[in-house]
Amino acid sequence: MLLPDLSSLRLLADVARLGSIGAAARAFGISQQSASERLRAMEVQTGIVLLRRASQGSTLTEQGRLLVDWSAELLAVADEIEQSLQTLRQERAEELHVAASMTTAEFLLPGWLVRLRRQREVSISLQATNTDGVLAAVRSGDAGIGFIEGPARLDGLAHTDLGSDELTLVVSPDDPWARRSRPLSPAVIAARPLTSREPGSGTRAVLESALSTAGHTPVPPEVELTTNAAVAAAVRSGGAPGFLSRRAVERDLDVGSLVEVRATGLDLTRRFTAVWLGAPRPPAGPIRDLLAIALPRPGYGGARHVAQQPPP
Repeated sequence: MLLPDLSSLRLLADVARLGSIGAAARAFGISQQSASERLRAMEVQTGIVLLRRASQGSTLTEQGRLLVDWSAELLAVADEIEQSLQTLRQERAEELHVAASMTTAEFLLPGWLVRLRRQREVSISLQATNTDGVLAAVRSGDAGIGFIEGPARLDGLAHTDLGSDELTLVVSPDDPWARRSRPLSPAVIAARPLTSREPGSGTRAVLESALSTAGHTPVPPEVELTTNAAVAAAVRSGGAPGFLSRRAVERDLDVGSLVEVRATGLDLTRRFTAVWLGAPRPPAGPIRDLLAIALPRPGYGGARHVAQQPPP
């Protein structure tokens, strides 16, 4: 014998309180037939006759009244738990923990978050890290949503494409490559130690993938740095060339503190992707509102969302 579910116990208690199956069904928002079938199923499940049915109405048997009395405390505790869960959901709806790769965190998210705060009162925390760090934060639940750049394994995560940008090779004005008129080949680029982002960075993954596709393995970097700003500063100071998002170096290119060097034979395009745990459609609240700002889409029905992707 199995314990009846809470919904059935509530229905039986309503019959005792209201005096008929029909009145209990109306209070429950179901048809009288559905209520009657559910109560009969509970009688079969428990092996006990719970109701005396008559044309004038239904009354509880002695066993039925005992079951209602026994379940009163259980239902009260269930109501308290349900109210507590609702409170937690409301509190969580007003908090948003975001993890983002460096380019998104530095150049895109600040504007998105300002617009989100104008739309609703929400407490926001932002963790700026590399792609691996973002995925780890989302999978562990430390971040409700993450933004990454470049290729990554997204198994177990729902995600949506937010567009793309392209990496560009930059050097200091005094670097020998700054005076080249012809584009650099993949072989030449792979043979020179560069100023690089750290392992786990989407920027680094895109470059290494592009060189590998072109048939080359890059030599170890001259230096590894953990932010775009640090890479740009090192290159400006006369360090080895580096690859960065154009967003990260636009001002330097405009004023001439960095020089763009053309490269040929490399696909340096990278995708921006939002990731979260759960269903393909992002959860209602600040996560869905933030995505609507990042990628406006009428109705935001999730047609391009993909969840639970298996590893290749």
